[in-house]
Amino acid sequence: MPRNLYVTLPVKDLDRSVDFFEALGFSFNPDFTSENGAALVINDRTSVMLVGESFFSTLSKVPITDPRKATEALFSLSLDSREQVDALVRKAIAAGATEGHAPEDLGFMYSWAFVDLDGHQWGVFHMDMSQMPAQ
Repeated sequence: MPRNLYVTLPVKDLDRSVDFFEALGFSFNPDFTSENGAALVINDRTSVMLVGESFFSTLSKVPITDPRKATEALFSLSLDSREQVDALVRKAIAAGATEGHAPEDLGFMYSWAFVDLDGHQWGVFHMDMSQMPAQ
């Protein structure tokens, strides 16, 4: 088995979180979805487990952090174009997210961010390596 990273995020309302990410165009792997959690498919090798807080609390010995009050992690998602970045963040905001930061254009990299329904921060970006500054 190749080395992979598995991320598990606590969510207050699993059904609401599934509906939110489906509204953004994501799907869920039914093989890893139950009343306790749902596997949000990022691509064919990467998923993020969204787990209800009551079950999540059985997985860790420390309390769940409120991501609206303290930052434990930032999630970054690369897309194929600036237009895809804009479309995804607009969908997120329309589905109830808030803007994490305004669009930022660095020439070689374009980014925008949203904060999901549970306060997790998602940076969405497109990088054009042909525009990367010489070092």
